[in-house]
Amino acid sequence: MSPTLDVQDLRSVSVARAVRAASDFLVSLQREDGHWCAELTADTTLESDYILLELWMHPPEGASWNPPDRTRIDRAVRSILARQLPDGGFNIHPQGPADVSASVKAYFALKVAGVPADNPAMTRLRERILALGGIQSANSYVKINLSLFDLYPREHVPSIPPEFILLGNFIYRMSSWTRAIVISLALVHAPNPRRPVPAGFSLQELFRPDVSPAFRKADRFFSWRNFFLTADKFLKWWERHGSRAIRQKAIRRCEQWMIERFEGSDGLGAIYPPMMYAIMALQTLGYPEDHPLLVEAKKQFFRLLVDDGQRFFFQPCFSPVWDTAITAFALGEGGSAARQTLERSADWLLNREIRRRGDWAVVRPNVEPSGWAFEYHNEFYPDIDDTAMVLLALAHARSPDRPRQQACIRRAVNWLLAMQSRDGGWAAFDADNDWEFLSDVPFADHNAMLDPTCPDITGRVLEGLAAHGIAGHHPALRRGVDYLVRRQRPDGSWYGRWGVAFLYGTCFALRGLRAAGESDREVHMLRATEWLRSVQNADGGWGESCQSYNADEFVPAASTPSQTAWAVLGLLAGGDAASESVRRGVDYLVRTQKSDGSWDEDLATGTGFPKVFYLTYHYYRDYFPLMALAAYQKTKAGSTLDRL
Repeated sequence: MSPTLDVQDLRSVSVARAVRAASDFLVSLQREDGHWCAELTADTTLESDYILLELWMHPPEGASWNPPDRTRIDRAVRSILARQLPDGGFNIHPQGPADVSASVKAYFALKVAGVPADNPAMTRLRERILALGGIQSANSYVKINLSLFDLYPREHVPSIPPEFILLGNFIYRMSSWTRAIVISLALVHAPNPRRPVPAGFSLQELFRPDVSPAFRKADRFFSWRNFFLTADKFLKWWERHGSRAIRQKAIRRCEQWMIERFEGSDGLGAIYPPMMYAIMALQTLGYPEDHPLLVEAKKQFFRLLVDDGQRFFFQPCFSPVWDTAITAFALGEGGSAARQTLERSADWLLNREIRRRGDWAVVRPNVEPSGWAFEYHNEFYPDIDDTAMVLLALAHARSPDRPRQQACIRRAVNWLLAMQSRDGGWAAFDADNDWEFLSDVPFADHNAMLDPTCPDITGRVLEGLAAHGIAGHHPALRRGVDYLVRRQRPDGSWYGRWGVAFLYGTCFALRGLRAAGESDREVHMLRATEWLRSVQNADGGWGESCQSYNADEFVPAASTPSQTAWAVLGLLAGGDAASESVRRGVDYLVRTQKSDGSWDEDLATGTGFPKVFYLTYHYYRDYFPLMALAAYQKTKAGSTLDRL
């Protein structure tokens, strides 16, 4: 007779089976060359902007618009309409409320593509936009795009002069993604274009008569906002009366800057917005359609399109390094993947190390280049978060060429140490990118003008450095720990910049603190674990809405596998391995796992720009639960938490 298993034994057996199944599922997704890359999805604004780009590239004649890719545009229209909300608007994250900017973009795209204004879907959409404040309430980038077609008054949209590039290193005080957008968009705006639309086309029905189209001033007269609005008036005067020689010099410098960054990259910045504006900029500059630069720019842009006959959407970028690093780390933690699987991923990652100086070197000029980008190729923009995650992956994934791997790790560790900011934290792409007053420029309402340090990246960097021998008493780690302690919120949580939201930030802050040697009896650790337990859902899981960013506090949502995994990982890192909360969280993950080893997840748990743009990483639902279950399994088996 077999011995009777108690509840704890049964849980251990269930967790072991779940770890094995999740590992097998992820291994089955590995590409032949050793990497992983899931689809990355967002909202309808990408399809709406695609239609705008088609209108730019193929201007109408008279009242008709007959672009060569009419069939593809029709599929884009169907894709947009399929995601319309019952109230008529469009949201920026699943199950979120209608967003005025996304709704205005959709209305423009649908109408210019031929959907009649009296179509019921358009009627509901128009009414929703007006209820949200009308077109005047859309963000500045919507207005800028529409002004290119004379559909929003140019005098009421921000000026983006190419002369910015002549102001020394000023452009490097903006975030890397804003930099790429601003330079390419400045080239588009420099000649003050008035691109044609079909005769009789307008968006006047979206303007509310009781709302001014002008910039909104700050309540305080003496403010950076009002200063920049005054400066914008001068810039508009300069556009009409300023030196043509200086403008031409600025245009040439912007053109050179943009083209330099095509090299070694899958498009400008390897992300959707600057890739789109780069196409428009090259056409504005007069490049013929068969010019290699323009041909390549279009090729890279349309690589982002997923059109398989059933689905039609644009990805904002590709995420191969991120997906590969997290998957390899999760498989290593799980302990059941074959050595060859991890070897192949290690070799793939080592081949992607960036060895050229990018924009980051403006602030850190004397540092040996290293690091990894998020995408396949984006050599000017290695990012700190991916580099730290790759270091964690390489703690498990070992290449047969050990000397090469060790040399790569040494360079990456030194690069991360050099990229620490003055405040002790780490940001995404740059160091000390913290000129807060720039957030008040008129085109900064995409909420990503700067690249400040954040707890989630700082925690991951601490973890990545500790995994490769940087001891907790190292000055950089101590400064990172102090940064996290200072940045903890009164309720015990941490803000997550790149994942939704406080669950994400708290998880990775705790993991970083523990990796740096913090005791789980420290007050900040105890407060954090208590907060995690306090926001657990009744079903045992955890969930958080993207609306947390708008509320600036935790907003609960239905449980998701990724967020439940973050909470469990945070609790374990905080020293809680035996509470009912942890057990229920683990049970939730085991219970909701599908027969093939994967999980389902409907909500967006990734963040692009808080309050503006969110991401669904389609492997988050799979590799983070594996990490959490593996960490729990190791903890219950008596393993140390030092390598969580």
